[in-house]
Amino acid sequence: MSRYLNMAGVFIGLLLFVDSGHAAESISGPADLHPLVHAHSETLGALSDNAMAVSLFTTKVGPALGLQDVASTLAAKNIPTKIAKELGVQELTASAQRLIASLAAWQAADRLAQSLGDSATPIAAPPATLVTWIQTAASEPSFAPMAKELTQLAEAKPDTAVADRLPLALSAGRLALNAQQRALAEWWQLKTWKDRVRTVRGRNKLCGTWQWIIHNHQQHHQEQKLALLFPPPGTEYPLPPGLVETVVLGENVYLRWESNGQVQEDSLQFTKEGKGLEGSFVNSQGGWGSISGKRTSDCKP
Repeated sequence: MSRYLNMAGVFIGLLLFVDSGHAAESISGPADLHPLVHAHSETLGALSDNAMAVSLFTTKVGPALGLQDVASTLAAKNIPTKIAKELGVQELTASAQRLIASLAAWQAADRLAQSLGDSATPIAAPPATLVTWIQTAASEPSFAPMAKELTQLAEAKPDTAVADRLPLALSAGRLALNAQQRALAEWWQLKTWKDRVRTVRGRNKLCGTWQWIIHNHQQHHQEQKLALLFPPPGTEYPLPPGLVETVVLGENVYLRWESNGQVQEDSLQFTKEGKGLEGSFVNSQGGWGSISGKRTSDCKP
């Protein structure tokens, strides 16, 4: 049986190769994620509620992962309700909690896999408080039943433990990989947070009904007039047909339109205290010219 356990240890080592720096560099994520988990393994293993997780994120994990802006925002006190809503603080907090929970699940599953790969090592069953909190914060449905089974296994007779270690070791290794992937997904959500805030602010600023006048120099100075409705942010408010990208930075507006394989890009600037837009366009058919916009009605959610 020890021979099979040694084989399991080798397999788990391959399964957890993604833990190494080389693997981290091959995926979209921070290369220092794995050493960070090891550096805070004791704290991660002692987590039992959201407040502890947010504290760990704002003081240690967030800054170490290049998420200082997120950490500072979550650590800030008495943010006005309107600004907190605009910044998405509630969603940001939940994402930070899920990141920490995923790191904790990864660390716990990694320890389980390593201990199960060696018949001479006691099974490293995670604390029940940690398992309960991970279920709530990170929705890890497979973690609690496996941890329960491992806890029972740790209390069983030695021969029973040996017989059951191999399949459990493989399950622990898969869970470690799954938890790491969840952590990377949450890291990316937090990393792109400011971009999403800019998008929401831009759509709010552009929101409303506009009278659009397009002057096409390619088509003998042909002029086209149309009305465009730019909706407020939210999936329940669809964008105008063909509009695939909207970037608003200060007074500058960039719009990208795609339709039937054709592309048009508009570069505009707010005028008249936000009631007007002036700029130019180019398209994939060689067209170019000017655009003049006039706001005819304000934003109506």
